[in-house]
Amino acid sequence: MGLGRSGIAAAKYLHHKGEDILVFEKSKKESLKIISKGLESEGIKVQLGTPLEFSSFQPWINQLSTVVIGPGIPWDHPTLNQLREKGINIKSEIALAWDSLKQIPWIGITGTNGKTTVTHMLNHVLNENNIRSNIGGNVGNAATELALTFNKSPATKPKWLIIELSSFQIESAPAISPEIGIWTTLTPDHLERHGSLDNYFKIKRGLINNSSIRLYNSDDEYLFKHRSELPNGQWVSIQDCSSNSDKYELWISSGGKIVEKGKELFDSSSIKIPGEHNLQNLLLVIAAARKIGLSAKSIQKAVKSFKGIEHRLEKVCEIKNIEVFNDSKATNFDAAATGIKATLGPLILLAGGKAKEGEATVWLKQVNKKAFAVILFGESREALKTMIKNTGYKGEVYCYKRLDRSVEKAVQLA
Repeated sequence: MGLGRSGIAAAKYLHHKGEDILVFEKSKKESLKIISKGLESEGIKVQLGTPLEFSSFQPWINQLSTVVIGPGIPWDHPTLNQLREKGINIKSEIALAWDSLKQIPWIGITGTNGKTTVTHMLNHVLNENNIRSNIGGNVGNAATELALTFNKSPATKPKWLIIELSSFQIESAPAISPEIGIWTTLTPDHLERHGSLDNYFKIKRGLINNSSIRLYNSDDEYLFKHRSELPNGQWVSIQDCSSNSDKYELWISSGGKIVEKGKELFDSSSIKIPGEHNLQNLLLVIAAARKIGLSAKSIQKAVKSFKGIEHRLEKVCEIKNIEVFNDSKATNFDAAATGIKATLGPLILLAGGKAKEGEATVWLKQVNKKAFAVILFGESREALKTMIKNTGYKGEVYCYKRLDRSVEKAVQLA
C-alpha cells in the first residue's frame, strides 16, 4: 500500500524474492506516475488512484495472500480489519525487514525525541572504530531497502544494524527483538493515532520488553516516574549520581566528567553539539558502545568528530553575526522547547506548519523567556498566535502563510 519510501522498498524487496506484487496508491500525482513507470519497468505492477478501501481489493480478493503497509497507515484501519476477517495476512514493511535481517544483531532506538540523534551518533562512533553498521527504519533507508541490498550482496552485511523505530512501526511488528534497546524520551505525541499517553507508552515498551540489553534516559520525567513498570535495564543521567551509583550505568559528575560506575571516562565537553538533551543522547550512545566493547578513548575520539544532523538544531549560516539555526525536525512542542532552551538567545523564532496535538506549556515558557519576536507560518499560525498572546507575551508576533516570507521577515527584524 502506497508509493512512499517504505512502500517502494517493500515492493522491490518482495519482487526480488520472487513474489507477485501489485502496488496500490491513492494519488495520481505526476511525480508518482514517473515512479510507477520505473517500478513497472522492473516488473512491479502499480495501480494509481486506488484508495485504502475494501472495494479496491475485491477484484483481487481470491489471489491475495498478504497486504503490506507502511507506518503511515494505522494498524487497526477498518479496511485492514475487513481484510483480516477474510483471512488475508496484514504485514508491516518493518516486520518484513525483521524476518529478513534478524540474523544481524539490531540496536533498536525509540523515544519521542532524541532517537534520530542517538541513531546517527552511535552509527558514527561504530564506523569511526571500524565496526561496520548501517542505519535504517524511521530514518535513513527503509529497512527493506537494507534487506534487499544484503540479499543481493551478502558481503555488504554489517556487524550491527542501528534501527530507529517509531511507535507506528513497533505497534505493527511485535516480533522485533533487538540485542540492545534504547529509550530516549517519552512526551505526548501521536495521540490522535494512539488515543492516550498510556497506550503510547505501552506500545514503545513492547520494543524494550523484547530487548536483551535495555538502556534508559533517567532525565526524562515520564520514564523515570514509570520505571517500576519497565523491565530491568541500565539508566543514564546528566545529573551527578555518585551517591546513588549502584542504580546508574553512566552519569556526568559535577566537574563535567562522564562517569561509568564510579570510573571517569572522559570530559563531557568532547561533544560539539549544544544542549543538555544532547548530553543525554551522548550518554546513551556511550552506554551502547561500551556494551559492544569499545574503549572510552576510542568513543571519545569518535564523539569529537560528530557534527550533528541536518534539521536538528543545525547551524545553517551567519548573516552579519546573526546565527541561523534549522531545528525543523522539532515537530512537537517538547522537541521545539528543547531546541529553544539549548540556544543562548535572545532569538527570533519561526514556528508553524501543520497543527499537532500536545501540551504546549513548556514551549510557551521558553518562547516568553528567549524570543523577542515570533514569526508564525502555515496551517497552525493563527492557533499558535492565540496561544502565545494568551500568555501575555510582550514581543512582536507576525503571521505569514508561507515559510519563505517568514524567513525574509526574520532576517529584516534581526
